[in-house]
Amino acid sequence: MGEQARSEPPDTALRPVRILIVDDDALVRAGLSMILGGTPDLTVVGEAADGSEVMAVTAACRPDVVLMDIRMPRLDGLAATELLRALPRPPEVLVLTTFDADEHVLRALRAGAGGFLLKDTPPAEIVRAVRRVAAGEATLSPTVTRTLIAHVTAGTAADPRRDRAAQLLAGLTERERAVAVALGRGRTNAEIAAELFMSVATVKAYVSRLLTRLDLNNRVQVALLVHDAGLV
Repeated sequence: MGEQARSEPPDTALRPVRILIVDDDALVRAGLSMILGGTPDLTVVGEAADGSEVMAVTAACRPDVVLMDIRMPRLDGLAATELLRALPRPPEVLVLTTFDADEHVLRALRAGAGGFLLKDTPPAEIVRAVRRVAAGEATLSPTVTRTLIAHVTAGTAADPRRDRAAQLLAGLTERERAVAVALGRGRTNAEIAAELFMSVATVKAYVSRLLTRLDLNNRVQVALLVHDAGLV
């Protein structure tokens, strides 16, 4: 995950958030299109029935957010997410699936997905999740949050991932570390600003600095690193 994989949140203040829906079930795509297309600040600009179609459709319709299923016949959503997030200016990815196995959750988030929701999430929550991911905020369902907690709890002091995470975070300043820990707790920029007595603009600057220093491409990956290090 190098410098080219990082991206700033799309400027959606003056236009609707552009969404690409990727799911091999035509009924699911139709339902999501109805939910999201009926919201004034969101617009569905494309659909794909398999992960193998994602790169071409993304190039054609330039979405801000890709709503990605995991289980598809030729190329699954996890592999497609990894391909998308390697683009020079990647769209955000929100994984929406019925399949919440631990290894899939963690692989999706480590690949750079900005959120992970289950398909039984209420429509209003899906709409809010798309908005948050478009704004660069993390979005995780309660089930996924429990998975992350279990993943950290199962780790040991000798875990190489924990050692690597602790080493990376040790190079941060005290203020950067405080922001990183707040991200690990799932705080929004506004919440971090209130907790650490900063402006929201300053928090955004710190988050951008963390991404550069840690060589990560979104705030969810910072949160995972903090969890790996056992700081939350």
